[in-house]
Amino acid sequence: MKSMTGFGRATASLGAHTLTAQVSSVNRKTLDLTVKLPEEWESLEPQINDLVRKYASRGKVHVDLELTGANGGQTVVWDETAVGETLAKLNALAAKQGVAFQPSSELFWQIANSQRKASELPSAETAQTVVLATLEAALKSFAEMRAREGATLLTDFLARVAIIQNHATTVAERAPQVPKNYREQLMQRLRQAGLELDLNDERVLKEIALFADRCDIAEELTRLRSHFEQFIALLKSNGEIGRKSEFILQEMGREVHTIGSKANDLTISRNVIELKNELERIREQIANVE
Repeated sequence: MKSMTGFGRATASLGAHTLTAQVSSVNRKTLDLTVKLPEEWESLEPQINDLVRKYASRGKVHVDLELTGANGGQTVVWDETAVGETLAKLNALAAKQGVAFQPSSELFWQIANSQRKASELPSAETAQTVVLATLEAALKSFAEMRAREGATLLTDFLARVAIIQNHATTVAERAPQVPKNYREQLMQRLRQAGLELDLNDERVLKEIALFADRCDIAEELTRLRSHFEQFIALLKSNGEIGRKSEFILQEMGREVHTIGSKANDLTISRNVIELKNELERIREQIANVE
């Protein structure tokens, strides 16, 4: 089992620079992948996407590739000559139009950033091997964290399944008593109404039989036990768990709801409430599982 929450980081030398790869994720029903990398390396994005998909099939995953200089600062070098020429042209144009030219710091930044020297960064072809190897190292760390959190979640899920199994066992043990209790309550109400009927009276037997049929939950309990077994097997499997578990939990909820509707008994009703509460807790937590 893997959690959809994870983080991984790795660094490597790339010429005179240091490459840092970071991968982080939170839960999401599908795989939502975003990649941040230098513009000069955009051609590597398809290969980066393919590599990430080997380690994650669900979740909002963000990949950040950053190149810093030897001093630890981010490598940003501008073409000062080109920046000066652009400012001079703008100044000349403003003078020609009779407009005072007073460049703001924001305009200066925009011009300088647009004239950044691309040659200062290694080309995509040169960096490809190191970039992908560093990213994979970060992804392995990322996957290990998701696996550790998944193991913790598995322990929690199995404990909660044990709780709902105990409640289901209590319901199953109580179910045969429901028609018997109804018969006693029926006879008591008849006596209170001044109607003395024999227990073997056909009308009494028919009423009790109809009630017993309406409140029979044997089939629901059988299907619920089957769902428990499927859910536990799925939790312990190595494949994708999230989507499949949502369907099984939905089926569990349907059986529990039917049991609550059919079984006219206070003890069963109390256990049904606890079953619903635990199933809701599992549903909330399963949203964090890949």
